[in-house]
Amino acid sequence: MKKLNGFEKLKTSVFISGKGSNFYNLIKFSLKKNSPIRIKLLISNNSNAEGLKYAKKFHIKKKIYNYKNRLSTEKKIISELEKNKIKLICLAGYMKVLSKNFIKSFKGNILNIHPSLLPKYKGLNTHERAIKNKDKISGCTVHFVNSKIDSGKIIMQKKVRIFKKDTPKSLAKRILKQEHNLYPKAIRKLFSNL
Repeated sequence: MKKLNGFEKLKTSVFISGKGSNFYNLIKFSLKKNSPIRIKLLISNNSNAEGLKYAKKFHIKKKIYNYKNRLSTEKKIISELEKNKIKLICLAGYMKVLSKNFIKSFKGNILNIHPSLLPKYKGLNTHERAIKNKDKISGCTVHFVNSKIDSGKIIMQKKVRIFKKDTPKSLAKRILKQEHNLYPKAIRKLFSNL
């Protein structure tokens, strides 16, 4: 068992729906000697998610769920998480909303990264909305997940300037780079006492 300063690393599951660049980044972070997490399980709702390849590459167990019935799907996910003794969930571009019940069963140990400076621009199309409103600054936020979308307690944020020539795509690219720095930092901040 990998230990960290005499403590076991936190068994972590990452939830993705797409490219998985934050997942890949968290894997690299988890492999550092002094990282507080160890990624044991990948959960996805999309069997074509590009990010699944990272699970294969790094020998991380993966499970794909099709969400035909949210209640029974979440029950299956919870049972899988318990089986793997998961203590922390990191959402990384997971496009499904978790139910109150699911969140309760993980007692606040669910984190999410969101591509805006919350509480601004909860939900989708954050970059389009920031540009349309002629904002000068956008950024990203790591926060706890609660039962309201993108409304949990903020752990850390990083600001990113919006330039006049920015498109949603160019802004998204720059913010994603900062997400890759911010997520590990926020996890370290939370679990630095380990």
